[in-house]
Amino acid sequence: MLNQMFHIPIPLLEKILRPILVYLALIVLLRVFGKRELAQLNPFDLVVLLSLSNTVQNAIIGNDNSVSGGIIGAATLLSVNWLVVRFLYSSPRWSHLLGGVERTLITKGNIDAYALKKELLSEEELLSVVRRQGFDSFSDVARCVLEPNGAFFIEGSKPTTEDARQKALLDRLDALTREVHSLRERLT
Repeated sequence: MLNQMFHIPIPLLEKILRPILVYLALIVLLRVFGKRELAQLNPFDLVVLLSLSNTVQNAIIGNDNSVSGGIIGAATLLSVNWLVVRFLYSSPRWSHLLGGVERTLITKGNIDAYALKKELLSEEELLSVVRRQGFDSFSDVARCVLEPNGAFFIEGSKPTTEDARQKALLDRLDALTREVHSLRERLT
């Protein structure tokens, strides 16, 4: 029983090459199909990603259900990912090429319809993102950017209560500093 559990029925080199090839293919395919898959999952995108993992499973493991084969496949995937991340970190040009560019979706409350179309996002989906960040409408947003990693950066057109409180404190601190400086000048 233990022999069957750890016996790898395919050559070790094939066992290592399969996850590498699938990993690289998935990187290219996700890059081609855009940031949407990373940005926000609707039910359709979730189904695609779940099905994708099942679809590539046999390509990764081949005709092998052994524990050893699974460990080798997992170790290969993690190693390739580690190498790719290190390579992209040290090569901004390749990182930009594979990662894509940021795209501004909203400027001063105005939606860039072309940018939404390029990212395959509807206004309803974008409004949902805006509301999750604490804004009521597009007019409350000074700028919304979809980053290459799929994250949204949203800057409000009005300062938040936290920003207003911090500004008030800094203004009071500046006034106190001027008053102290004035008192020191009078004493000298």
